[in-house]
Amino acid sequence: MADEESKLFSLREAERLRTQIEPILIETIESRRKLAELEEQLGALAERIQRSGGLIVSYEKVARQRIERNRLAEAIQAALERIQSTGCIVKDLEVGLLDFPARIDGEAVYLCWKLGEDRIRFYHRQDEGFSGRKPIDPRDADYRNPIQ
Repeated sequence: MADEESKLFSLREAERLRTQIEPILIETIESRRKLAELEEQLGALAERIQRSGGLIVSYEKVARQRIERNRLAEAIQAALERIQSTGCIVKDLEVGLLDFPARIDGEAVYLCWKLGEDRIRFYHRQDEGFSGRKPIDPRDADYRNPIQ
């Protein structure tokens, strides 16, 4: 996304956005779980049909499952696009990991938050991942970015 580099967040802005995004993220994670279940069911059915050379199946039930699978996939895609249009980056949908581009002491970093954490407390350089997270210095809590 080209806008990732142009939008920088202060800690306060990132935290405000995080509280708005969190319910969307939770719903998206739940939709992803349901989608995985449906895909597993449909895959198992296809395998049984292939192994037995055909089965009598409820086409209406399978059609409903496919429609629901498509609806969930579209809802997940729309939610991800909505989140990322804010400048926030979804790093891992499975665990609910979000990064917010920022600058601390002139260095390009990501303010890093994981679902379940009460607020944004960590950051890492943009060339590091989750394992490189460092606690945010409280003195950086009110920093302002020259680029908004």
